[in-house]
Amino acid sequence: MTGRRNVVWKTPEITSFGLKMFACAAMLLQTIGITVVQNGIIHLGSYTQEGLSKAMEADSTLMMQAGIGSVLQLIGGLAVPVFAFLLVEGFLNTSSYRNYLLGMVIFALLSEIPYDYAVSQKLIDWSSQNALVTMSICLLMLYFLRMCKERGGAAGNLMQAVIVLCAIAWVTVFRSAYGLCMVLLVADFYIFYTKNVLKTILGVIASLLYVTGPLSFYPIWCYNGVRKDKFSKYVFYAFYPLHLLVLGLIANLLL
Repeated sequence: MTGRRNVVWKTPEITSFGLKMFACAAMLLQTIGITVVQNGIIHLGSYTQEGLSKAMEADSTLMMQAGIGSVLQLIGGLAVPVFAFLLVEGFLNTSSYRNYLLGMVIFALLSEIPYDYAVSQKLIDWSSQNALVTMSICLLMLYFLRMCKERGGAAGNLMQAVIVLCAIAWVTVFRSAYGLCMVLLVADFYIFYTKNVLKTILGVIASLLYVTGPLSFYPIWCYNGVRKDKFSKYVFYAFYPLHLLVLGLIANLLL
């Protein structure tokens, strides 16, 4: 006797630790694509756009390598919405905003030389800044957004819009990684924190700045609110400059 088996789809539960691991893995793959593949193997900086196209037409291996580098960068886009989401969660749940901001700023400063070395093979390069600079600006933005949110009313809403525009201006001036997308997502996750449908729609639209970004809303949706990490949050902070430094060294060995 046969019968139809009932299949119950159970949504997986992901903790903040799981989200952090997911985002760090995506970021790591993106950095490998930029440093090892594009800078170290392809030597992308030595080509013009037209020259690269012609070289790929003549060399199938180069075309494959360029494709791998592009795919790895696309995977990296998955990290942006998750980092934005975790930043807002951290802001809302931290016991000390001052320590949270101070830690972020310190690691942003520590990460700048490894970032420049990994991305441009220079110890100092003012053409762009690392992602923790963007996150530090977003934390400052959240502080002022909270002040305006507590005030409420039309004036408070107007001030929130002005604050978001100021944050966009700062990440543009610094040319910091993930800049515009990160600011928009952080503002969205905070301002519309309790309005899940609107927050998700606006977040998906903003994350389209990174083609794969909208896919990250599935693990975010699976977040169960558990914030217990298996090791110190500073391990994640330290991972950022360390992975940039190691991959930068590997890329430079390949040059």
